[in-house]
Amino acid sequence: QVQLGESGGGLVQPGESLRLSCAASGSIFAINDMAWYRQAPGKERELVATVTRGGMTTYADSVKGRFTISRDNAKNTVSLQMNSLKPEDTAVYYCTARVITNPTWIVGEYWGQGTQVTVSA
Repeated sequence: QVQLGESGGGLVQPGESLRLSCAASGSIFAINDMAWYRQAPGKERELVATVTRGGMTTYADSVKGRFTISRDNAKNTVSLQMNSLKPEDTAVYYCTARVITNPTWIVGEYWGQGTQVTVSA
């Protein structure tokens, strides 16, 4: 089994920053792509950013230039640095990982439980 756990959410004012972290643990052989999604109340889940094992990144247009995704392959972690936060960034943020598991080498996509980010004056 593989588990993902997020941390770092909270309440901040517009213009402030937050850093989300996510750690994967369990029967992991290797992790391919990792990503952050978010879901605001009444809206569909949205892909925020992705990072490959080699460090290539993609971002949603709404966060380009403000958010930075990074990962540590040795620690099986992924982070999301969020700067210049806006009220429209308010959502539950989820990390995901595409994991090659031990000992079967079966590839599966795993999700964290989510962490709330609220941006409000």
